[in-house]
Amino acid sequence: MRGNPLLAAIALAAIPASAQTHPDFSGIWNSSTATPLQRSPQLKDKPFFTKEEAAAFEHQTAARNIDRPIKPTDTPDTQSYNEAWYEHSARVVKTLRTSIVTDPSDGRLPALTPSAEALKQKHLQGMKHPMSVDDLGLQDRCLAFPTSAPPMLPYRYNSNYQIIQTADQLMIYSEMGHDVRIIPLDGSAHLPADIRLWLGDSVGHWEGNTLVVDTTNFNDADGFYGDAGGMYGWDRNMHVIERFSLMDQDTILYEFSVDDPTAFTKPWKGEYTISRGTAQIFEYACHEGNYAVPNLMKSLQ
Repeated sequence: MRGNPLLAAIALAAIPASAQTHPDFSGIWNSSTATPLQRSPQLKDKPFFTKEEAAAFEHQTAARNIDRPIKPTDTPDTQSYNEAWYEHSARVVKTLRTSIVTDPSDGRLPALTPSAEALKQKHLQGMKHPMSVDDLGLQDRCLAFPTSAPPMLPYRYNSNYQIIQTADQLMIYSEMGHDVRIIPLDGSAHLPADIRLWLGDSVGHWEGNTLVVDTTNFNDADGFYGDAGGMYGWDRNMHVIERFSLMDQDTILYEFSVDDPTAFTKPWKGEYTISRGTAQIFEYACHEGNYAVPNLMKSLQ
């Protein structure tokens, strides 16, 4: 089942959830939030908002996300879609945290190692002046997205998931890139160390009412992924532990820790809340009508 996500999803759906004795995470979920990944330096000693502060922050976020026309003075490399196409949430996480990063205590990502920083800068330069399709970010090539690979981070849009849970497996279908993670809950061991995957190899177990998912066996992903070099490092040494808990029937508390000694100078942790949704998830056709990548490839021939 782990080799074919479509067949696995069909098989999972055929097994009744009534056989389960643990909390059931099945359903449609959305991770969009106004809470940033990293805490603003002005709030470095403030891990939580008060309710009044959260309301003021949400008001500022909503005002900032109003669509505006592109001005002649805008630099070409700062424009993407207009705000109308983004899925910015105006709400902070339900825990009122001021950042997704919880450790280090200042809410900021730890520094990259010297070798990782050098690789990131190399990628940034390559993306500014690509000489081949390999110089583009992995998102530009529709190979990997931060919403899919653990830790699953909120994105600008398409931050939806569908979860199907049975007694011994859990499927997480990500809207962005339509990637699927099949997570065994039956005590399965990790795959052999020489098998490396874009989303890593995930195995899960229960600790009380909390689902704990351990992921290793990532591929190198050329060091980093994402536009602008990616938000965080990713190589074959990354180890992620995720914890899924139900705060209530409509809210998942999603906690994670990242340990990657060749990318970061120290481990880091984060958490945010994921809200239950009702909307249908449609196919994400990443390259449909996209002429940029094939045109680039033609120009380099």
